[in-house]
Parts: sequence; structure tokens; C-alpha cells
Amino acid sequence: MAHQIFDFLRGYLVHYGYWTVFVALLLENTGLPVPGETVLLIASFLAYSEHELSLPYVILVGILAATLGDNLGFALGLYGGRKLLDRYRRTFRISTQAIERSELFFDRFGSFAVFFARFVFGLRVIAGPLAGVLRMHWKKFLLFNFLGAVLWVTVISFAGYLFGRHWDLLAEYLRRADVMLIVVLSVAIYFWWRRSQSTKANGSR
Repeated sequence: MAHQIFDFLRGYLVHYGYWTVFVALLLENTGLPVPGETVLLIASFLAYSEHELSLPYVILVGILAATLGDNLGFALGLYGGRKLLDRYRRTFRISTQAIERSELFFDRFGSFAVFFARFVFGLRVIAGPLAGVLRMHWKKFLLFNFLGAVLWVTVISFAGYLFGRHWDLLAEYLRRADVMLIVVLSVAIYFWWRRSQSTKANGSR
């Protein structure tokens, strides 16, 4: 499955190029659960392995999209308020505890939370809207949002580019991921079947 996802995203990147990077990162940073980081990683990977894209342009487009997306998310949170955040939480099935932890994170670190949020799984998607809901000062948000985007996009892009030197190794990891997934599912199905059979046997007594 991991290999199929890679091929699917690679197909979009080959056909639509930088637009795929731009749209994916824009939507993710606006607040939609889109795999922007994965798209950025693969785009940078292709910049080395197949020369379909240029790494400097991938980084430039990524920074622009991430910065703009977070600002759109900020505006949505600012004008939509708490009601929009609650609707967002229900739509994407985000737990109340996750929202509360994110708010505590912002309360503790202030504007710096916007910078660090880029590197926290799950928080990156909601950082923009949450900053808007909490009515963070926009100029401070803009500054730390941009700095965070520069560092995050650059780090992820270079990581993907360096992976380009190890195509065979990455392909092997993806193949193993597929095999491991099949094994895990098989074991889970087996234990589920054993449990259902045991339940039926106990019920017939």
C-alpha cells in the first residue's frame, strides 16, 4: 500500500509539477488533513532521482504555499471563531483533548508556538485556524509563520533530496512496508476469527 501511495503521488507530481506541491501545502496549512509533508518529501526526492523538478523551486513554492495557507487558516479562525473550530473538530473527528492540548501549547509558548507547530504532528494542520480563534497578533503570527515555513520546508526538502541517492533502499523499505502490512492484517484477522469462534462456542453452551 505504501508503494501504491508513492506511485499515486508521484504521478500527480510528474503531470502537474509544482502545482501539486503548492495545492497540497496550501490546503494542509489552511487546515485540511492533506498529506502536504509527504508530497513535499516526494517532490524533493524526484528533484534528485528523475530531475522532473528543481529543488530550489520546490523549496520556494513550498514556503509560499505554507505561508499563504497558514494565513488563510488564520483568517478562517479569526472570523469563524470558536463555532467554526468546533465544527471543524466534529467534521474531521478531532478529539476535544487534542484541541485543548493545542490551546495550552499556544498559551505557553505564544507566538513561538506558530514556529514550533510546523514540526509537531497534527498541530501543523490546525495551527493557523487556532491562532486566529485565539486572536493572536497578526504581525507576530505572520513573522513566526514565515520563519517556521522557511525552516520546515527546507529541512523536509533536503531530506527528500538526499533520499534520491538511495532510490533502491527506499523502494525496498516500501516493499517491506507492504509485506509488513499484509502480515499485520493477517494476524489481526486470525485473532478476530479465533475470538468470534470462541464467543460462539460459549454462547451455544
